[in-house]
Amino acid sequence: MTPELGQLALILALLLALAQGVLPLLGAWRGNGALMAVARPAAAGQAVFVAMAFGVLSWAFLHFDFSVRYVADNSNLALPWYYRLAAVWGAHEGSLLLWIFILNLWTVALAAFSRKLPDVFVARVLGVLGLVAVGFLAFIVFTSNPFERLLPMPPDGGDLNPVLQDPGMTFHPPVLYMGYVGFSVAFAFSIAALLGGELEQAWVRWARPWTNVAWGFLSAGIVAGSWWAYAELGWGGWWFWDPVENASFMPWLVGAALIHAQAVTEKRGALRAWTILLSIFAFSLSLLGTFLVRSGVLTSVHAFASDPKRGLFILCFLAVVVGGSLLLYALRAPKVAGGKPFGVVSRETAILIGNLMLTVAAAMVLLGTLFPLLGDALNLGKISVGPPYFGFLFTLLMIPIVLLLPFGPYLRWGDKGGLPPLKNVAVRAGLAAVACAIAAAFATGWELKAIAGTAAAVWCCVGTLLYVIKRWREMPAGRRYPAEMAGMLLAHFGVGVFLAGVLLTEALSVERDVRMAPGQTQSIGGYDFRFDGVHVADGPNWQGDQGTVTVMRNGREIAVMHPQKRTYTRGQVQTESAIDAGVTRDLYVALGEPMDRNDPEGAWALRLYHKPFVRWIWAGGLLMMLGGFFSAADKRFRLRREAEAALAAPVRESHA
Repeated sequence: MTPELGQLALILALLLALAQGVLPLLGAWRGNGALMAVARPAAAGQAVFVAMAFGVLSWAFLHFDFSVRYVADNSNLALPWYYRLAAVWGAHEGSLLLWIFILNLWTVALAAFSRKLPDVFVARVLGVLGLVAVGFLAFIVFTSNPFERLLPMPPDGGDLNPVLQDPGMTFHPPVLYMGYVGFSVAFAFSIAALLGGELEQAWVRWARPWTNVAWGFLSAGIVAGSWWAYAELGWGGWWFWDPVENASFMPWLVGAALIHAQAVTEKRGALRAWTILLSIFAFSLSLLGTFLVRSGVLTSVHAFASDPKRGLFILCFLAVVVGGSLLLYALRAPKVAGGKPFGVVSRETAILIGNLMLTVAAAMVLLGTLFPLLGDALNLGKISVGPPYFGFLFTLLMIPIVLLLPFGPYLRWGDKGGLPPLKNVAVRAGLAAVACAIAAAFATGWELKAIAGTAAAVWCCVGTLLYVIKRWREMPAGRRYPAEMAGMLLAHFGVGVFLAGVLLTEALSVERDVRMAPGQTQSIGGYDFRFDGVHVADGPNWQGDQGTVTVMRNGREIAVMHPQKRTYTRGQVQTESAIDAGVTRDLYVALGEPMDRNDPEGAWALRLYHKPFVRWIWAGGLLMMLGGFFSAADKRFRLRREAEAALAAPVRESHA
């Protein structure tokens, strides 16, 4: 397969994207069924050509085709095949091709599973997705061609960034992009509704499962990225508030708000305007993340590009998408407002408060991410915005959500709300107080974060479990936990597990930088780390030093760990940490540098960590992911066409 075949496939995909974007929208406007019918075959054809281009690029990597500049820059003869495959999306051009490929997967899935929806509405949705594809395909064809030739062909290539040579890179970007790109479907539904004036609940019910799945994938992608940074970068942290990390976190926050707003709009017809705005903002933030990563304005291990022309292209595309959708929203604004009223104490109010906190948190992260860039652009000097800003404000904004989270299911829809039973509040408060006392007894020095983490986790998890028990007692079998309800409970329980992991890890972790000669022992967190020396180790495309550290507790061997310091074929040095994972703690060792190569003791610098409950962070994130997937599987979202007339009617409260 020649690179020219891949380039031709991208050009043909661009032409089909134009057909998919223009003809169905024109047909929906003029009531022409033939034009509307173009949407599905054009989407399918476009997906075939993009898949062909992706396959050609993968083939070039697997077969060392260094006549392709992108392949030569990001792989070499010594790179293992699985990292050559990951290198397909390891830099700018390939990651963009992956973005388009996943957009096509979403589009084809929507075309396949939307046959029960009105043809006019589906034509509009697929048309909007076609226009989005036009923007990205034009970007890759005209500014970021992954099939550019390099002649004469070098005998060997460069190398994939060593920090990306990790198993996490084989699945982290595709999963993250599934979430990023998935919000384009929610965006397309909202724009289609604005174009057609279908502003009742029906379109929201059609959009909800797609939004939940996208949010679930984004949750999984963020969890995978956090785990990769923790395991690969050697610093023992799970989140750094890196600008590119923030780029994925912002649409996640807005997506969480969107999921809840869609529930209100579908069931009660309220918050219509807010739901449409959140759909626009979620996708806009995904595009902003693309701009930040690929424009060259950021310096990060995740940032791929440094060409100003590319950044300008994405910035113009972002302006067109955001500006055009907000203009359409403004023109339709008089028709958007409305919905059933609701009381001050109601489920709608609780969701609205949570929505405000989530969107303000996203705005806070956006401000902290962009402010240093603005300061640099305006010659105000180098401005650093780091964890003190993000950590304090984000915690402050999340407190109301954590307090309200267990009570949401108890509140009623509409204007007949009532306070949750005081008994439930007392039970939760009592259990949280007991948990705080236990945490204080075991936490050295009464760490406030450990106590707060335990209390918050008990508050959320016990509150969720109490509602599970309530449903079990009061609802008949078969109606206790419909998929939407099960997904909500899983996600809320995951929030509690996540809070426990974050606050307990930050409060109780022990870190120590030490000088150790073979045979010496250091004790942290009740564990004894014995350094047994270093020997030379070889890998497929690296050489390095591998340490041996034996961990003991009460005289019993717990683990033998092998941290490494690798030197890759192009001279890059990378630290590979060693981790002994457990349910309640991780033991983490990073190998530094030899203190003196001529030292007869053979002493080395090591970094030792004892990290309690760090795995709970990712367990909580995975529970949230499962919550999104479970909610999307609810059978209410798979109604037949003859039932569409009933979609605007609110469902019974027992199924809420």
